[in-house]
Amino acid sequence: MARAFRNWPVKPHAAPARPMPTDDDDSTRLQSPRAAQRAAQRVQLTYALGSDGRQGPVHHPLFELLGALHDGGSISATAGALGLSYRHVWGELRRWEVQFGHALVVWNKGQRAVLTPFGEKLLWAERRAQARLAPQIEALRMELERAFADAFDDRIDVLSVSASHDQALPLLRELALAEQLHLDLEFTGSQDALRALDSGRCQLAGFHVLDGAARGSVSARAYRARLEPGHHKLIGFAQRSQGLMVAPGNPLGVASLQALQHDTLRWVGRPPGTGTRVLLEELAEQAGVALPASFALVEPSHVAAAQAVASGAADVAFGLEAAARAVGLDFVPLARESYFLVTRKSALALSAVQRLVTLLRSPAWAATLAGLPGYQAAEPGAVLALTKVLPWWTYRSARQA
Repeated sequence: MARAFRNWPVKPHAAPARPMPTDDDDSTRLQSPRAAQRAAQRVQLTYALGSDGRQGPVHHPLFELLGALHDGGSISATAGALGLSYRHVWGELRRWEVQFGHALVVWNKGQRAVLTPFGEKLLWAERRAQARLAPQIEALRMELERAFADAFDDRIDVLSVSASHDQALPLLRELALAEQLHLDLEFTGSQDALRALDSGRCQLAGFHVLDGAARGSVSARAYRARLEPGHHKLIGFAQRSQGLMVAPGNPLGVASLQALQHDTLRWVGRPPGTGTRVLLEELAEQAGVALPASFALVEPSHVAAAQAVASGAADVAFGLEAAARAVGLDFVPLARESYFLVTRKSALALSAVQRLVTLLRSPAWAATLAGLPGYQAAEPGAVLALTKVLPWWTYRSARQA
């Protein structure tokens, strides 16, 4: 498939003609034109339809170029990685320099090509924005796909799911699509997901809780009122590892939540009501330390928190091992937790729910989980009673749950 940016117009006479450099030419320093007052950059979004199964974040070709150049260290390596010509890569970099009024790349003879400080800042800004918006973008994409699924194939079962953000759920959704089961997935906080189930806005809710959370724990206080034995049932999904995301090599030596007491560390927080915030509060309470009065940043997802640390905007984040490994961070494990799907007992008889339970019990799902760092299969697809898994209720009627 041709890349969309090959058709982008390059305005003639936008800049004085310059010879193309070679990768080992010591004169190949891309100088920007004199900086000028420029209007704020505006963003336009489009989407494509197809049946090839490709998906990913909102795409912009400039950042694909910058990312490949950052990794490859030369124009020729960038061109090879992206399947483009050397001339095209050079021309696009030059065109964007003219538009921005800033140099993007600098080469030194005998050394790797590197992004200028502006180029690095631009690349990290885009990656952080993508990470922050990933749940909303994914929700938008899935809403569009659901609309077209309904239009093109009415044999597909649709199951609405409101869930705490998770690395594995989108993978489950892809497996389900192959079985003509569409998971209409909306990412939100754990408590908001349970509220959505309670109000009838979804058929399944996803939340996670520390293994062995006691009756008077932070987790029990957060979730008990939203769950009703005899009315709700849990469906096993996965176990996950959460802990500290830190820079490669852990240069600051962060090893435990005692580091919350160090005023010099910039921590990434999660919004109140999210399952990871509940878990962090519980672990901090167990460790006898207080959360900071305010966090340096508050990010909406594990991926966004990891990108904040990877970009240097923060020193430490608490979140999933899978998110940390995905961006090359080190990880200090602190807790194992169980992620559950919860539904009304009456919904278990629905065809879509039965098909999902069967998929969760399949070897394909076990293999998928095995490929995610920090994830482990733990009774996937098992229908579980609340009182047998979460020891938060003592009244007699709960025994019938």
